[in-house]
Amino acid sequence: MEKFKHSRSAGETGSTLVEVLVATVILATGVLTMGQLFLTSTVSNVASRNDTYATVLAEQKVEQLRSLAWGFDTQGLPVSDFTSDTSVEPLSAGGGTGLQPSPSSALQQNTPGYVDHIGANGQIVGNAVQAPGTAAYTRRWSIEPLPTNPNNTLIVQVLVMPAQRARGQADQGNVARLPNEARVVTVKTRKAQ
Repeated sequence: MEKFKHSRSAGETGSTLVEVLVATVILATGVLTMGQLFLTSTVSNVASRNDTYATVLAEQKVEQLRSLAWGFDTQGLPVSDFTSDTSVEPLSAGGGTGLQPSPSSALQQNTPGYVDHIGANGQIVGNAVQAPGTAAYTRRWSIEPLPTNPNNTLIVQVLVMPAQRARGQADQGNVARLPNEARVVTVKTRKAQ
């Protein structure tokens, strides 16, 4: 009967049920942690994409406003574009506000002549106070003369936000920038042509 006996050598050991359960718990914890990290990175990437897109839209508006005439002619007289409609695309040569100073509430609320609404494709889909249903972003801008040199220098600010967002207290006072929004400020000074 001895030939049916199985003998184990000193290096040959099996795994117990407890060891298998501990290994399974460790593996499951690792997989769950990786899943949570994947979810967190996906949310972070989406937020970064939205921030970047809002910044690009704000920079586009700043560049459009900076391209308007604001300088001196050959005789030294000021030249100012106060009529271009910057709330439509392509830019319209008349019927707009151009570089006219905006109402003080232009960044706090949608103000005709100082607001446009952008669709998901990046095109302007409206410029009324109320954003159309197809709008993905609302872009507001303000133009104010620099107090120390009001005839020659303008402060231009652009705020871009998701279109259907209620901003609450962020629209009070100095207008705070919320997540997934962009706010760009620049100065435009008259130059001789």
